[in-house]
Amino acid sequence: MTQIARISDTGNERRLQAERLIGAKALQEAQALRFNVFSGEFNAKLKGAEVGLDMDDYDVHCAHIGVRDLNTGRLVATTRLLDHQAASSLGRFYSEEEFSLHGLVHLKGPILEIGRTCVDPAYRNGGTIAVLWGELAEVLNEGGYSYLMGCASIPMQDGGIQAQAIMQRLRERYLCTEHLQAVPKKPLPTLDVPSNVIAEMPPLLKAYMRLGAKICGEPCWDEDFQVADVFILLKRDELCPRYARHFKAAV
Repeated sequence: MTQIARISDTGNERRLQAERLIGAKALQEAQALRFNVFSGEFNAKLKGAEVGLDMDDYDVHCAHIGVRDLNTGRLVATTRLLDHQAASSLGRFYSEEEFSLHGLVHLKGPILEIGRTCVDPAYRNGGTIAVLWGELAEVLNEGGYSYLMGCASIPMQDGGIQAQAIMQRLRERYLCTEHLQAVPKKPLPTLDVPSNVIAEMPPLLKAYMRLGAKICGEPCWDEDFQVADVFILLKRDELCPRYARHFKAAV
């Protein structure tokens, strides 16, 4: 059983536990959390919005994991996982709706795609992400996956200034197309941003980079979510040693 993480926040101790979200009720909890985050923060156009859910055709083919606050019973974080076998039966990974993935068929070893990751705003701290990452590590280990891939989003409500500024930093430090090249089907609009503009990297994107992930090309403009999606690829044997404690058996 997954260990319970005790996290002190504003004087209160939270007891957080990761879990596999199995069954229709648990999936609906994840879809409701996704709806609250994506519609509230990005004003995203979501299928299922009329019933307060974020749902699509991929959900039933994915495994879903989450983090629950045992003090309240609330689901406070979630992500979904699509492996290469499920993607093969679907005919595509979710990322292929936004990117042409050159070199995907040549990656050696099983692949797991991560997506729709979100955390309740009141729980956005390193502890919550660590609990979620710990469960993700268990899935990676059980499936013997060689690669983790997916999209990380940058808000575009400012017209793209933040996205362009962050991309300038990502190109310098984290761009790698050796294993795979992701070509966006809808590139960002051209925008001249001064090199001295500073923008804070979104927490999830920062977490992927800390794990050792690389970006594989330019971002795609997701108009439904009003974000710039950056394609990331994490090769399991290149996991950053500093954060490998969350993926002990994977390295």
